[in-house]
Amino acid sequence: MGLTKTEIFSEKQNKLATMMKSLAHPARIAIIQHLIKINSCICGDLVEELGLAQPTISQHLKELKNAGLIQGTIEGTSVCYCIDPKVWKQFKSSFESFFVSYNNSDKCC
Repeated sequence: MGLTKTEIFSEKQNKLATMMKSLAHPARIAIIQHLIKINSCICGDLVEELGLAQPTISQHLKELKNAGLIQGTIEGTSVCYCIDPKVWKQFKSSFESFFVSYNNSDKCC
């Protein structure tokens, strides 16, 4: 059997792609930006904030949680979410390493 497409890339490349994919939707960016703005946990006010349906928001929260970017705690009948600082730091470091690696030498077409 042949190689899967991800097997031909390094572990670091696959991890960075997974990180980027977890943020690759405007709703997820908006959720993260809202969490940064309020600098605390959110417990269900995203429907009003973003104007999206609850099931849609829940799906995006699930993707962010699966990526480890946010963590959730159950409080009564709701789940409250906040940014996971440890994972945030890992994402930040990986993105910085990726973007800093380009050195514009003005020798491009």
